[in-house]
Amino acid sequence: MYLSTIGRKDNPGGLSRRSLGGMSGNVLALGTVSLVTDISSEMVTAILPVYLVLGLHLSPAAYGLVDGLYTGATAFLRLIGGYVADRVRRRKAVAAVGYGLSAVAKLGLLAAGSSAAAIGVVLTADRTGKGLRTAPRDALITLSAPEDMLGRAFGVHRAMDSVGAFAGPLVAVGVLAAVGSSSGVGGFDAIFVTSFCIAAIGVLLLCLFVRDRRGERPPAGTVSPRAVAALLRGAGVRRLLLAACVLGMTTIGDGFVYLLLQRKEDIATGWFPLLAVGTNLGYLLLAAPLGALADRVGRLPVMLCGYGLLAAVYVLLLSPISGWPLFVLTLGCYGAFYAATDGILMALAGPLLPEALRTTGISIVQSGQALSYFVSSVLFGLAWQVWGASTAITVAACTVGAAIVITFLLLVPRGKEAKA
Repeated sequence: MYLSTIGRKDNPGGLSRRSLGGMSGNVLALGTVSLVTDISSEMVTAILPVYLVLGLHLSPAAYGLVDGLYTGATAFLRLIGGYVADRVRRRKAVAAVGYGLSAVAKLGLLAAGSSAAAIGVVLTADRTGKGLRTAPRDALITLSAPEDMLGRAFGVHRAMDSVGAFAGPLVAVGVLAAVGSSSGVGGFDAIFVTSFCIAAIGVLLLCLFVRDRRGERPPAGTVSPRAVAALLRGAGVRRLLLAACVLGMTTIGDGFVYLLLQRKEDIATGWFPLLAVGTNLGYLLLAAPLGALADRVGRLPVMLCGYGLLAAVYVLLLSPISGWPLFVLTLGCYGAFYAATDGILMALAGPLLPEALRTTGISIVQSGQALSYFVSSVLFGLAWQVWGASTAITVAACTVGAAIVITFLLLVPRGKEAKA
């Protein structure tokens, strides 16, 4: 019922004084779309590692390549989507294309069958959709909340998003139980069909309830390749982009973390999706509080502490701890890592970017991080296959420590920024 008030004359753009909990209606509408879409996405993501590695018998190196493509190979399309959204001033329309493409890709997994190459193509298409929608969506959030509440706005959005991420694996487990986990490929096909239906509902919610924030048309030349180049010449944007790339190199991907836990504790295939549930529960509980904390004490300290938690996850995978303490500590730290970093990086970017180029600037930062993640995933898969899992994780943990120091040096306020 609350979403139905968005866009009314007394609530243009979802920013009326009656916004729920002080948060704009547009932020909540975008959060609802992300919630539903993440149920669909996480249904597939939760079973994908076990499907590819244990079902199709991909090697760690091959899985690393597929996982990298799943997240990082569409980085250039993020740039195109962000630039087009600013150019035509239709962020919602570009986001809708992205959401729709990801929904159709779920059906593509049915047609791909057991072909690893075809699966790679379909997953790239799915991530193309994510690449197109993420920057316009995040730009709409920055335009739907005051600057001093950006951390809280992204925290609320990511908390709603993580509700879907929490529910998705549970739905996947339910579908597998309904069709029988021993039914092999048939069980996975049922998940793909269910995922498509839920994703289609998310697209419908976006079209009905999210309102675009166009504002006045910017002067000629404001959105152009020359303007983008000038944006990148700004010291603050350059430092943030470099920091995003450095941090992207430290993330090996959820699938690797869960496969390492499965390998260490010998988890049955039917229970594998519940590992994502544990992570998303921590994310769900902490995203909004940590976003609000970042607005009060500073976004950089909270984000760097989050990457410290990522290092703790890698150390726990190397530790002699086993059983339920390992699961609680590892998945708890992993969820807290996402809560402290995901939206807060975008909250750091928002104030640095002019409104006319907001989507383009966010897409540049996200693309840099995605490309770094692609490299990280491929290298970790190769390191696991050549050196073994323990050595690969040790290197990853050391990389996180170095990245924290580099990011602090890049982003700590200096000179006039510090005085401000």
